Amino acid sequence: MKAVCRSLLKQHTFTCVGTAVGGVLFRSVSTLKLPPYADEASIYVHWPYCLKRCSYCNFNKHIPRSQNHAVMTECLQKETQTLVQLSQVSRISSVFFGGGTPSLAQPSTIAAVLETVSKHAQLSHDAEVTLEVNPTPAGKASLKDFMLAGVNRFSIGIQSLNDDHLRTLGRDHSSQHALQTVAEARTLCPRRVSVDVMFALPYQSVKSWEKELEKLLPVCDNHVSLYQLTLERGTRLFKQVGSGELSVPGDYITAVMYKSACRILEQAGFHQYEVSNFAKNNAFSEHNIGYWRSQQYIGVGPGAHGRFVPCAVGGAQREARTQTLEPDVWIREVQRQGHGTRRRIQLDHHGLLEEVLVMGLRMNEGISHQHWELFSPEADLQKIFGVSDNVQELQAGGLLILDDRGLRCSWEGLALLDSILPTLLVELEMFLKSRSIVKTQYTSRETDMQRDK
Repeated sequence: MKAVCRSLLKQHTFTCVGTAVGGVLFRSVSTLKLPPYADEASIYVHWPYCLKRCSYCNFNKHIPRSQNHAVMTECLQKETQTLVQLSQVSRISSVFFGGGTPSLAQPSTIAAVLETVSKHAQLSHDAEVTLEVNPTPAGKASLKDFMLAGVNRFSIGIQSLNDDHLRTLGRDHSSQHALQTVAEARTLCPRRVSVDVMFALPYQSVKSWEKELEKLLPVCDNHVSLYQLTLERGTRLFKQVGSGELSVPGDYITAVMYKSACRILEQAGFHQYEVSNFAKNNAFSEHNIGYWRSQQYIGVGPGAHGRFVPCAVGGAQREARTQTLEPDVWIREVQRQGHGTRRRIQLDHHGLLEEVLVMGLRMNEGISHQHWELFSPEADLQKIFGVSDNVQELQAGGLLILDDRGLRCSWEGLALLDSILPTLLVELEMFLKSRSIVKTQYTSRETDMQRDK
């Protein structure tokens, strides 16, 4: 699912052709109406460094020969200030430190970035501040210092409680390290600890996966994220599976694993509120909910992505922004111009609605009519999708629901979201194109009438 969303976003972020201005791609649009949530945003801060590269990972991460924490801290602060001021938001709703391995950063770096945020926008004392943690002994030992720096939520990348699987994935921790880190995090930060677990791993069976979950649930806190292993080109694991050295479960077994996990988590009191995320005691990830509800977010750090309106330069439309990938190059750009934005593309109405659709349907509550109206006041969900034979077929098959609450997947449909989205995206595109043709014809008739007069 994560790969599908990245692919869809790339279509609108990277393939648009426009005018180059200062080395940044720019495409103008005609609308002048600000999208919703223009006065607030969340912030994602990317720490690009890792001690080693896991066999499955193709994220933007780098193994540094040496590292200057002072320079990195200064540049993260500088870019944070530049982009927050550019957005002119008055409130930051949440901050998420991801990577890479952000638990390798110094706590003073985290504190400095949060101080910069607070200087230029309101960051309430109880705003969610999450740090991704690698569950090594060093990561465990740093948890208290990170809390003192301002972190109040930990996301721990357990990935597996099977040591053989951890070695296959190239992880640098053991299952014992993971359990110890979770226990320490829960002591320091009760009810605000999340764990990441992967399934469909090489040679993993449904039975072994279920046993792993049953071992994890008694010790984990109130939030669990499940991720299906995705074989990404260019990774060592992709080559190992392609050569036959390793074997991964097929689609049917993978689907059974997912449904089994949903059942086990539900029995343990976890509520599934998104395709991959489960919470109990209302411990939802506020930061990620912001993504799924298409709120503004500011991306800081090498390779970070953002979606916000650059109000300070007269912007009136949301932009998809991407920061320079390579840390050394990003540092030079931030030192020279205050930010490392490599590409910025204004999202037209079509692109924005596609993101609202793709991200909103990840949540089990789907997209309400009121939420869709914020982005599409002239065409509601019923008008766009209600008359479609393809959508009606999905409804008849029990995969999709369109009613007075809005548009959402059924529990069965949520597991098949990848196959449902293309149909909905095509319907959205056809509707918007038909409206564009009608508008063009209407404008042409008006022009003819004026000429005849």
